[in-house]
Amino acid sequence: MAEIIQKDGTWTFDGDALRLTPGRDKNVSLLRRTLGELLVPLAALAGVSLEQGKKAGRLRLRLRDGADPLLHATGGRLTEPNDPYQLLVESDRYGVAEYFVEEVRSALLLERVPAGPVTEYLLPGPPVPLSVAAGDGTASFDGERVRLEWNWKTEDAKAAAGARTLALRDITAVEWLPAVGLDNGHLRLTVRDAPTQAPPKYDPNAVELWGFKKDPLMALVAAAVQARLPHPSAPADAAPPSGPLPEVPEPEDAAVSPAPPAEHDHDALLRRLRELGELHRSGVLTEAEFSMAKQAVLKRM
Repeated sequence: MAEIIQKDGTWTFDGDALRLTPGRDKNVSLLRRTLGELLVPLAALAGVSLEQGKKAGRLRLRLRDGADPLLHATGGRLTEPNDPYQLLVESDRYGVAEYFVEEVRSALLLERVPAGPVTEYLLPGPPVPLSVAAGDGTASFDGERVRLEWNWKTEDAKAAAGARTLALRDITAVEWLPAVGLDNGHLRLTVRDAPTQAPPKYDPNAVELWGFKKDPLMALVAAAVQARLPHPSAPADAAPPSGPLPEVPEPEDAAVSPAPPAEHDHDALLRRLRELGELHRSGVLTEAEFSMAKQAVLKRM
């Protein structure tokens, strides 16, 4: 048994698995606190390391490719405060951290755990149901369907179509990107037979993110969906592991009316129409997406 207790969290290793518990310190990220305790089987590990600094260091776990749906859905883009596989270590605990690293490495050698990719998820992903409100909408997932609802910040191109309910069987991929600098992030769902080149701002199957506190929580929705999609090593046309689902009718109250917009002057609406026209001509917006967005703008003129 090896254990290291820090303000950032507690890591425990019993020879078969690592238990990662986030700390209660105010500096622990909202994503890690929401995700909660993780149990990582030894077979999911590719390695462990300790990086030492003058005042503090960092323990890092490296997982095998394809072992964790969270890492796959986020593409390794979780920043340090949000990465559950990193632990801040105070300099006076480096001795304990080194012992912890040696114990885990010895177990990996004794069990002959390969460092290569796996063919199935070894972690279950975040539990469902799960609902996150961030950016220009709310994403909810109950294990079988994703529902996207819009708020007053949503562009007309999306809000005009109302809320979206997507069956898991119709989703072929999910992606989460954080906002970086002036570039916004997003949660995007790729839907079977409905490809789109529209930016997340206009894509009815995406939530646009601007880098606020709750934005990283959308990564948990992405991971929960990813855990129920075919593993990345499966054939491209493989069905979701949950099996066939019943038809998902759109609820009668699915259209969610956004809050009344602020007053717009005529010139601003004309500029919006020109912008939508340019996106349509360049192929970014489909004919249907352009028509819905144009009608929404015309209603406000």
